[in-house]
Amino acid sequence: MSAPTVAACQHAIADCDPAANVATVRTRLAGLADRVDVAVFPEYALTGFVADDRVSDAALARDGAELATIADAAERAETAALVGFVEDAGDGLYNTLGYLGRDGERSYYRKRHLWGDETDVLDAGDRRTVVETPVGRTAFLTCYDLNFVRESAALVDADVDALFVPGAWPAVHASNWDLLLRARALDGVRWVVGCGRTGARTLGDPCEYAGRSAVVRPDGTVRARLGRDERDLVAPLDPAILAEQRALVGSVGESRE
Repeated sequence: MSAPTVAACQHAIADCDPAANVATVRTRLAGLADRVDVAVFPEYALTGFVADDRVSDAALARDGAELATIADAAERAETAALVGFVEDAGDGLYNTLGYLGRDGERSYYRKRHLWGDETDVLDAGDRRTVVETPVGRTAFLTCYDLNFVRESAALVDADVDALFVPGAWPAVHASNWDLLLRARALDGVRWVVGCGRTGARTLGDPCEYAGRSAVVRPDGTVRARLGRDERDLVAPLDPAILAEQRALVGSVGESRE
């Protein structure tokens, strides 16, 4: 049996324009390679973000038409999808990832560590999320969450095989994004897939985004990487490589014994 394949679908985002972003994600899903098991999109892929009242107007409900549209597009592409959006939860706004499984089930993760002016308009999540995906037990982090080693340590205890990390990392700090993706793969002995926003902020203060989506092996080396182009990074996540590296390191699972 061939190894499961993941696509990091790197693209630019229109801030506070869900209709345009939903159309972009639908197009990217329709254009995927013949066999992609999971498609990972950047942080805020469906809504973009700005730290003022406009973000409330752009926020989406979990059961809204936009998520249903993406779920239908993913089903047509015969893939699972991980998409980010500003979530209107009724009692607050969150930076949320929605995992749309191939079986129709959905799981959600709310960013636990907000960055900069996100704290002005959003609430932080308080739970970690681990789901079964085609690549095994998989957890999610969002952008700045990468900086917190305790998150990685907790996911080692959760026996996570892969980590999906949507981001919107400023280009000026691209080297930190590169380093942290590798660190989270190595300290957890797991596959890491980072999908970065590219292009520039379309509302608010100017910002160029790094892109640099990457697939990182469980030994911390980069399997494949993009620059700032809008394209897909498709790579297999071979479970044999994961098993080999864990056998070599011998540390994963010790804390659970």
